[in-house]
Amino acid sequence: MANEPAATAYVGLGSNLEQPERHVRQALHALDAIAHTHLVRRSRLYRTPPWGRSDQPDFVNAVAQVATSLPARALLDTLLAVELEHGRRRDGTRWGPRTLDLDLLVYDDVQLAEPGLILPHPRIAERAFVLLPLAELAPDLAIPGAGRVRELLAAVDQGGCVALDESGA
Repeated sequence: MANEPAATAYVGLGSNLEQPERHVRQALHALDAIAHTHLVRRSRLYRTPPWGRSDQPDFVNAVAQVATSLPARALLDTLLAVELEHGRRRDGTRWGPRTLDLDLLVYDDVQLAEPGLILPHPRIAERAFVLLPLAELAPDLAIPGAGRVRELLAAVDQGGCVALDESGA
């Protein structure tokens, strides 16, 4: 990747089934193994209450910053492949339990709306489980069309979100 221009992307990670911490930690390693992509930093892991449906276990969430020369669509396709490797089955159920969820949150300052890919992530400003770990990495990041991460975080309910480890890497 030395001579390739790199985009900065932020990826949300989450799991609430089958040893969620293990899935998230393994996914962090998988991000660093993606061709033309390098894991720059990661947030701490957080235990967070479920969002959208409360009849499921708590989640373990994190955010990773990556540098990549992959186009946004190719990066997303690779993230979906990593989910599959972790047993994720997309059956149309929204906000349900999952072994691994990888969301492409932000890709540089790209604003995009096409089938299967909206950037920045359309619900980023509503979710403490995304904003809390993202604020560790980039509190002043301007989310196109939404605002700065620290301001968005101040406007959401962070109740029930608990850091599980000392610091990211």
